[in-house]
Amino acid sequence: MSLRSALLDWYLENRRDLPWRRTRDPYAIWISETMLQQTRVDTVIPYYERFLERFPTVEALADAEPDDLMQQWAGLGYYSRARNLHAAAKTVASEHGGELPDDIETLRTLKGIGRYTAGAVASIAFDRPAAILDGNVMRVLTRVLEVHEDIRKPATQNRLWEEAAQLVQGPRPGDLNQALMELGALICTTKSPTCLLCPIREHCKGRSNGDPERLPIKSKAVKAKKVAAACAYLERDGKVLATRRPPTGLLGGLWELPGVDLDAQEAPEEGLSRGLGERVGLTAKNLAPMGKVKHVFTHRVLTLHVFRGEAATGRVRREGYDAHRWCRSAALDALPFSTVAQKALTMARGENP
Repeated sequence: MSLRSALLDWYLENRRDLPWRRTRDPYAIWISETMLQQTRVDTVIPYYERFLERFPTVEALADAEPDDLMQQWAGLGYYSRARNLHAAAKTVASEHGGELPDDIETLRTLKGIGRYTAGAVASIAFDRPAAILDGNVMRVLTRVLEVHEDIRKPATQNRLWEEAAQLVQGPRPGDLNQALMELGALICTTKSPTCLLCPIREHCKGRSNGDPERLPIKSKAVKAKKVAAACAYLERDGKVLATRRPPTGLLGGLWELPGVDLDAQEAPEEGLSRGLGERVGLTAKNLAPMGKVKHVFTHRVLTLHVFRGEAATGRVRREGYDAHRWCRSAALDALPFSTVAQKALTMARGENP
């Protein structure tokens, strides 16, 4: 049996029952593929279901208010994905009659849709012989082909894209792509691959030559930078100040407690007092430390010092924020906070984040 046939037969019998596999709606498939980028399946499922309930069509997403959109995405991370979805939905609604294009070239003109997502949508939703290459697929291909080159290098990436493009040619390209991903997720795992259960073990050069687990070869990533910041739960007349980040950049479009990045060796309370003056034009009184939140981003490890205090009289003057609100404490929960900002809010309330 050919490698391709073995993969398809195995997938038909062993694929997981996931909500995005119960539809051929290109819009729903696009949402799922975007959410699944660098995010675990179990994490995505409830977000996917809530998101489609709130925005069931391209037009509904295109018309979404930014705060509403970010509220639905809050906690899923990599927030540029949500902003890109919104921008692309506006384009699809205005230029494509609300229907996602069915070819890779046009799909890739949409904001946030790269080579992988275009291939996934084109193959799964439209049955186009379009290749995909994610971490699972790279792992499978490097082991089957016994590729010893560093997968972070462009030349290796190009080779793997070419191999994936050859393999997808033929019937059921969407199933073939999903079979490769499923095999990497369930059988050909990073550690302790279950080779005896693998449907393509007879085709795998890595297994034949003794140790597939040593592949793929990947050079070390740049070490994450350690950074520190401070934020404040500022109360005035029974209300708390919330601030919103600009729509682009890290955590763009999300709300948080006002704060500041700390300079090297700067004491948290001193830095916070400086930052509140610079960023919201306010002086804080009776600042009390509530604890620290640690959060890992892709390229940085953040320690966020959380304080609680009172805001002196005066008008908010924003610098680096695009909106602010004075809210009753309970109303803060309706705003789209990032995971780290939600942890800080919980800590500032005296609860365990």
